[in-house]
Amino acid sequence: MSEARRQKAERRGRFAEWIAALWLMLKGYRILALRHRTPLGEIDIIARRGDLVAFIEVKARRDTALAIDAVSASAQNRIRAASELWLARRADAARLSLRYDIIAVLPFRLPRHFPDAF
Repeated sequence: MSEARRQKAERRGRFAEWIAALWLMLKGYRILALRHRTPLGEIDIIARRGDLVAFIEVKARRDTALAIDAVSASAQNRIRAASELWLARRADAARLSLRYDIIAVLPFRLPRHFPDAF
């Protein structure tokens, strides 16, 4: 991939994450982290509502099926491993419920949130 195409994809991804975070806030979630990086990987969004913490992968694609399919098994494992590191630093980790979600950001449509996607 050329540098220009990579940069364009990066901008589109950042914009999609911002849209997804706004969507989650409208649904009553508090955003704890955007693009949380760990040595084991990155989590696009960490959001909380009550005692529920959602680790969310955001995909900008032209349709929902492509977005869901883009979250591979290795990506799921990476997100789970990164979430364990995040939880290890939380004093209240024992009382939190965890969930792994996907948000599909589609052109000219509202985001689609898939709770407990993996």
